[in-house]
Amino acid sequence: MTLLDVRELCFSWPGREVLKGIDFKVEPNQLVSVLGVNGAGKTTLLKCINRILSQSSGMVRLQSNDMATLPLMNVARHIAYVPQSVGTNFPMSVFDVVLLGRRPHVNWFVGEADREKVSESLHYLNLKEFAFRRYDQLSGGERQRVVLAKALAQDPDLYLLDEPTSDLDLKNQIVIMEKLVALVKNTQRASSALVAIHDIDMAARFSDKILLLHEGVIHAFGSPKEVLTPKNIGEVFGVEAEIVNKSSLMRIIIKGAIRAGDEA
Repeated sequence: MTLLDVRELCFSWPGREVLKGIDFKVEPNQLVSVLGVNGAGKTTLLKCINRILSQSSGMVRLQSNDMATLPLMNVARHIAYVPQSVGTNFPMSVFDVVLLGRRPHVNWFVGEADREKVSESLHYLNLKEFAFRRYDQLSGGERQRVVLAKALAQDPDLYLLDEPTSDLDLKNQIVIMEKLVALVKNTQRASSALVAIHDIDMAARFSDKILLLHEGVIHAFGSPKEVLTPKNIGEVFGVEAEIVNKSSLMRIIIKGAIRAGDEA
């Protein structure tokens, strides 16, 4: 059964159409990357799926549920959203920040199962030693990993991640992406991730599918090899690219910018 089904989704700000007829599906146990230049609509798409923004038209269905009809607490039980940046001026412990991810599942009090889920999430992202440090005293990369742990503690069906590795060093970028892949590939749970990302090589390496946005529409959607062609990369990003396939790795070599008149 399809996990996420987005049909003819449109969104506009006053005087500006941002998303135009977005139509795609995400199957269980998939990591789908959303690529595009700044302003292409990547963040807006994630926010419409999560109901932070209300689409102008179209439909979003999660496991056959129309998201527009679900109470917001139910939405939070199904979807975990990690934004590009999170406020840092609250003096909470890392453990308590991650515990906030259990809020959709807690009625009157936090139980032992909730605390155990927090501990598991911290352990999974190598953060147990940070548990009782203050969140506002962490580095940007450490805070980013804590917010990801909060999403894991939420135990959702769908992860919506907006630039989840932007503040991380190269090693931790790879570690986090590997852990995200392992998380969604766990067949004991039919979860998936939709990840807005700028790094084309990371998307090529870790994605099952790539959704390429350009000027508010889907330019291409499919496997990395289907989507990341020199033609598509040139049309969307305005650069000349060469694709190198070595063993199981796909690398994109950017040769330079395409300037006016080069297309002729």
